[in-house]
Amino acid sequence: MTNDGIHINGGTTANEGLKDIVVGVDGSSESFAALRWALNEAGKTGQHVNAVFGWTHSWDTSSEPDDDESWKKVRHEIAHTLRGWVDKAANGIDFNPENLKLTSVKASGSTALLQIGADSQQIVVGRRNLNRVARWFLGSSSASLAEEAKVPVTVVRGDEDKDSPISVQDSIARTLDPEGFAGHDLRPVVVGIDGSKTSKRALDFAIHAASIDGRPLHVLFCWQMKDLGAIEGYETTVPSIAVGQQRAEEILASVTEHVQLPSNVTMTTSAFHIAAGKGLVSASRYANRVIVGSRGLSGLDAHFLGSVSRQVVDEAECTVTVVH
Repeated sequence: MTNDGIHINGGTTANEGLKDIVVGVDGSSESFAALRWALNEAGKTGQHVNAVFGWTHSWDTSSEPDDDESWKKVRHEIAHTLRGWVDKAANGIDFNPENLKLTSVKASGSTALLQIGADSQQIVVGRRNLNRVARWFLGSSSASLAEEAKVPVTVVRGDEDKDSPISVQDSIARTLDPEGFAGHDLRPVVVGIDGSKTSKRALDFAIHAASIDGRPLHVLFCWQMKDLGAIEGYETTVPSIAVGQQRAEEILASVTEHVQLPSNVTMTTSAFHIAAGKGLVSASRYANRVIVGSRGLSGLDAHFLGSVSRQVVDEAECTVTVVH
């Protein structure tokens, strides 16, 4: 952190068992939605929220400050702007203001969040309001941040971010919305697993997320044959879909059988023969939140080889958390 940054620290009354929620703010509608989400979450858990504004200036219209007094004035103006954004976002939310920290730093937004949020419980950002084609060509800053961060990154979908919905598999719809609760206050938390260590961490995070409001937890294993490994008796032949489904359900059971659930959380497990990205995006139409582990791809690999987490971040119709 350089001396071009400014910090306004709140109290120390937050829940000691959970680290801070770090949220990126920049005055946009997307960051406003992210900030409200973070404040609402922390209001329930007792966590601190650190609202981070990473700012830069090209000094096209004025010269860069060249003395301490000028820098002090710039920092004061930026801090005042940040405070205004936070006050507006906090309106009507049950959040302890003593648990709020404001941080302004002269750096790009993603750089500031990666640095300040390196030891946080999660980083929260808004999703850019670009259509699906634009996201592919121009890139998604939220998806890139989710790939680079070492802590979970939650990407909040703003009210204005309304892409045309993709086709939803009827089987997923029936499983997640058996009684038509798509508009219900207790939409489920959905977590995608594949048996990897990362997906097990995603499951742990999802259990905590579901426990905050006592939401149902749906664990989905969206599989294709290549995801199942060697199946006994089919070393030299291709197994049928039915055999693959049985193997997928065995993998799912092995991941979830020893899970310890809070008393206010119920868990449902389902395996579907569908590409993971497509399945989880479909599920997002009925979920309060989708949680997915990162495959570890980044940059061009994620762009061209495919990243499930990137696809879900870019196309999901609800809030998404990527866990590393």
